Amino acid sequence: MMELAKHHGQGPLALKEMAERQGIPLKYLEQIAIVLKQFKLIRSVRGPFGGYVLTRPPEKIQILEIIEALEGPLTFVHCVRDPSSCQRVPSCAFNELWKAVSDGASKVLKSVSLADMARLDSQKKGSSSACPDEPRLSKRSRPKAARAAPQRAPASHTAGREAKGSKSSRRLHR
Repeated sequence: MMELAKHHGQGPLALKEMAERQGIPLKYLEQIAIVLKQFKLIRSVRGPFGGYVLTRPPEKIQILEIIEALEGPLTFVHCVRDPSSCQRVPSCAFNELWKAVSDGASKVLKSVSLADMARLDSQKKGSSSACPDEPRLSKRSRPKAARAAPQRAPASHTAGREAKGSKSSRRLHR
């Protein structure tokens, strides 16, 4: 999405070019593109100079939209997203804490546009948008929406394991 934001208004951008710029496997990017297309954040353009473009200006795309398209609702534990999943929710102090954390994170991510992040990325890195310090994802990694079955560990009321090292935090940087 960062590459498309920086390229906005200049025509389609091929996935192969985006994968090379970001230093990620093309197959992985293809999986992400399928999901982003389903959520109408990008569209494909056919032809010899085809590729992908944003469906809206980057100023009109919130970072929260991108994360939720790829990962689902932004909650740090399952019981915040689905209170009926745990009988202790009504009396659990941690549920209130995780709800507040989730709401706060959502509010921040909703207030930041893709254009904001593209500008910040350009300021911090110059013309290159690849981040050499970021861990590379394996070829088997796929966006949550593209996986057949969720691969998350059961949520803990006290540990908040889903938040630590989440895929969303790594993808947001891309």
